[in-house]
Amino acid sequence: MRHVLGRFSLRARLLLLTAGLLLAGLGLVGAVVADQLERYQLARIDDQLRSFAALVSGVSTAGPPDAVDTRADLLDPALDLVGTPYLVYLDGDGEVVRGVHSSRLDSATLPSRDELRTVPTGGAAVDLRAAAGSTRWRAVARPTTGWGGTVIAAAPLAEADATIARLRTTSLVSGAVLLVLLTAVGWFALGRGLRPLRRIEHTAAAIADGDLTRRVPVLAGPTTEVGHLAASLNTMLGQLEQAFADRAAVETRMRTFLSDVSHELRTPLFGIKGSTELYRMGAMPERADVDEAMRRIDREATRLTALTEDLLLLAQLDEAPESQLDRAPMDLRTLANDARHDLRALDPSRTVELTGPDGVGPPGPAPVHADEDRLRQVVANLVGNAATYTPPGTAVRIGVGTANGRAVLEVADEGPGLTAEHAARVFDRFYRADHSRNRTGGANAGLGLAIARSLARAHDGDIDLATALGDGARFRLTLPLQGQD
Repeated sequence: MRHVLGRFSLRARLLLLTAGLLLAGLGLVGAVVADQLERYQLARIDDQLRSFAALVSGVSTAGPPDAVDTRADLLDPALDLVGTPYLVYLDGDGEVVRGVHSSRLDSATLPSRDELRTVPTGGAAVDLRAAAGSTRWRAVARPTTGWGGTVIAAAPLAEADATIARLRTTSLVSGAVLLVLLTAVGWFALGRGLRPLRRIEHTAAAIADGDLTRRVPVLAGPTTEVGHLAASLNTMLGQLEQAFADRAAVETRMRTFLSDVSHELRTPLFGIKGSTELYRMGAMPERADVDEAMRRIDREATRLTALTEDLLLLAQLDEAPESQLDRAPMDLRTLANDARHDLRALDPSRTVELTGPDGVGPPGPAPVHADEDRLRQVVANLVGNAATYTPPGTAVRIGVGTANGRAVLEVADEGPGLTAEHAARVFDRFYRADHSRNRTGGANAGLGLAIARSLARAHDGDIDLATALGDGARFRLTLPLQGQD
């Protein structure tokens, strides 16, 4: 049965179920009404028969009355009035002594004598069959007084049966008409009610074809089941679209990352490979040539080692950043003061000023609970970035203190600055704003700022950049104050 119903649509299944329940309900109501009407009519006829039989049996005579049916014009109304068209007298042996019936009854439709003998004399009503077998009768018998006979009052059930038959026919016809009308109304009502589900189906089909921007239209109130379903599906679709977009972005970044890694590794490897090939071919006859080749190999190997260590650190920070830290109480003023000395050592011609955040006031305390070695690596990247990307002698300001409830260390220069496009990507891995600059000593692989930001975020902090073309750049490291992390 389930397999058969599975071939129909939800609309057809709901309609069949509803029609089946309606048909069962109408049939049950019709059967109950017909049964109750039949019981009522039989009870009424039985009461009339018992009353008349008791009245006739109580008349004390020496035998059945004579000539009671000589006047049909008087007898018929009397029998119809008491609801007993047939009155029969039986003697003590059960033989019919006299029978009186309405002149409107055909003798062939009367109960047979054998049927009359089966009527109990205790007053219980029983069903009898007519001699022709086409009509049912209801009969009640009572013993008579005075002569030892039995009187039987009987009434045909043709009219009652016809009434029940008409009721059943009427119920059947009206039920069929009602079923057809309600089925038609239900078909259109279900079609209207399931219209949002069809829209959801069409949306799902469009999404399956690759259109992740489609959403389920809200065609019902938010408190209805369809409204809840549409809202849930739209939320799920938004998450799916975002997940696919994130996945595509990750794949793009991964392809770019692999391409950049391959390029960065290829350059030192080619240098090492070229030097060894020259030596193998005997192109270095002099000791000085061999020494120069070894210096190039050592330089490229150092660069390759630094790049590998940077990549390994980034991978570790991505996977488990906290495990790379050895936290202890410290103050960022120590790092700021050391950074000033480092920058002056790199370029004595620079003016390096130590101030508070945003250049306001003197440097202030900035206590944090952090890994000092890792933060020195961060500050070294920021200072090295300022030294590398600004002309010699460019002034640099190092600010340290607290701002907005956070510990702050910033490195600001008065160099050429960056465009908005470069500023948006400056923390990307392997990104370099100046692609034409020569790279030496393993530096400038485009990982410094990426490592600095990853280390800052591992400390629950961050690094942001404020810059404009021709207006310098300010890198700001913010960390939670000690006791807030």
